[in-house]
Amino acid sequence: MPEQHDGHLEIAQYHNDMKVLMDEADCLIDLPAVERALDDMAERLTQSLSDSMPVFYCVMNGGLITTGHLLTRLGFPLEVDYLHATRYRGGLRGGELFWRVSPEVPMAGRHVVIVDDILDEGATLASILEYCHQAGAASVSSAVLVEKMHDRKAVPDLKADYCGLEVEDRYVFGFGMDYKGYWRNAPGIFAPRGL
Repeated sequence: MPEQHDGHLEIAQYHNDMKVLMDEADCLIDLPAVERALDDMAERLTQSLSDSMPVFYCVMNGGLITTGHLLTRLGFPLEVDYLHATRYRGGLRGGELFWRVSPEVPMAGRHVVIVDDILDEGATLASILEYCHQAGAASVSSAVLVEKMHDRKAVPDLKADYCGLEVEDRYVFGFGMDYKGYWRNAPGIFAPRGL
């Protein structure tokens, strides 16, 4: 992120750098494929949870776009809340888990669905799922738009219960996932050239 003290020149340069990044990025999954994956996830979630009055927790900020697009495809009563736990804090590599916001809607006795953008190594997701179990949820499941394919999972055999897409082991951004805080709004799944 640009330093604010140097004013508009650094911001303009950073803006240009982000535009070049997007212009040169590899599109791994286009928007129509993302839409089809969301339709499929919604159908599976409906089959499993339509009679259970579940509560969906969006993992901020990455899960925001996926959650919004997914929930509009679900035609049954549900409750929505959010939580904010991260390991990235604007960087490219994960660190220690940092809790910014805990959920408000109680989980005890509820069927809980955690919605996030990506399952990479999964340390954040695993910690959130454990938190839900300890909070007394009747059931806990996870829904992620993308799973990155590699053998570095934080918990052996960690898988999302509902996963839309798989991507190669590259740094990815778009549709909720960011590059240094930017391009969560990119319409598809992209990878910076060379990363």
